[in-house]
Amino acid sequence: MTEATAATCKREIELEIPADNVQKAADKITRDIARVARIPGFRPGKAPATLIRRRFASDIEGEVVQSLVPEFLRKALDEKKILPVTDPQVDKVEFKEGEPLKFHAIFEVLPEFTLADYKNLEVQVDSVEVNDEQVNKTIEELRERAATFVPVEGRAIQDGDYAQIKLHGTPHGGGDPVEADNILCHVGSEETLASFTENLRGASVGDTKQFEATYPDDYPDENLKGKTYTYKIEVEGIKEKKLPELNDEFAKDAAGEGAGITTLDELKKKIRTDLEAAKEQRQTAQAREKILEMLIERNEFPVPESLVEGQMDVRLERAVRTLAAQGVDPRAVNVDWVAMRRRQHDRAVDDVKAEIILDRIATEEKIDPSEEDLEKEIAHLAQHSGESTPALRARLTKQGALDRMKSKLRSDKTIDFLYRSARVEAKSA
Repeated sequence: MTEATAATCKREIELEIPADNVQKAADKITRDIARVARIPGFRPGKAPATLIRRRFASDIEGEVVQSLVPEFLRKALDEKKILPVTDPQVDKVEFKEGEPLKFHAIFEVLPEFTLADYKNLEVQVDSVEVNDEQVNKTIEELRERAATFVPVEGRAIQDGDYAQIKLHGTPHGGGDPVEADNILCHVGSEETLASFTENLRGASVGDTKQFEATYPDDYPDENLKGKTYTYKIEVEGIKEKKLPELNDEFAKDAAGEGAGITTLDELKKKIRTDLEAAKEQRQTAQAREKILEMLIERNEFPVPESLVEGQMDVRLERAVRTLAAQGVDPRAVNVDWVAMRRRQHDRAVDDVKAEIILDRIATEEKIDPSEEDLEKEIAHLAQHSGESTPALRARLTKQGALDRMKSKLRSDKTIDFLYRSARVEAKSA
């Protein structure tokens, strides 16, 4: 077997299967074929073996290779205590009657490396103080969500108003027109095209405006960006946004029934508590991420390219699922998926390195998920999927996903162990 190099996890092996084993397998396959083969001039099972071997030579060779190569390859790898991470690719098969069967196999293995120190790591995270300004900002966001739009009468549209409009747009260069009714256009705001603001400012209810509007190339709507439309707009109404008063009644409505909030002070205290909890979660996530980055940097070793390819697929599938969850058909998006997958390579390498390192640490520290851990995870997933826990467990077992779940739980428990043993310092961002 070829030796490993510093830059690859690829291995190669040359093997020979003894001639006696090859002959016995060939004779058995020949007899099996003879029992069912229809040879002119002979009853089934009565044709001479020499004739069967000559007529079905390629079939016999293929059956011998398929029956013997996997078995002898597995035995050889077991004897050498080698565990491939991919199915070996067999080539250079030499099959000659009366001689040993020779073949060559290539595969990848996990890297051998000395694990760098992983305990008492020192990491710095951003210190995010929760202050009155942040609490008040959250209060204002809640007021914005609870805002109502009230009609304005007796004056023309001015900046800050919401013009209630009916529009018809014709694209330059041809294409489907745009029609909409009862649209609220926030006049003078940053998100509103300047042409809309300029033409609606000073208009009154019942006015009709006609103008051109060109959308920027980075406009978020794929159907509109970079295009120019001629719009005809009718002003149907003028509205102002009215924020609820900042009082105890608002606090009760914003918190919702069952929250137990009756005063504005209680709402502010809850918001502060929630912000502090979110801050701690962000700091924990940041610390865990930095711990992995540090371990990847400290441990230098090659990774199996087949695992990297698999991780690139996982990352791409994740992007596709995200689009689908947002109601976007991935097939309709103008994205070079091949280039996007290729750009995932370096991140995928780090993903694989992190998993290999975590696996080694878990082995060193004897970290394994308990049956209780597994049951909790299945119950959590069942709650979100609407299935019963036993039904979900049966489905995961049938799909072979239970082992992947155990592996994920093992990695998570290992990261928790590393986080508990690390020294985390908060620094002002």
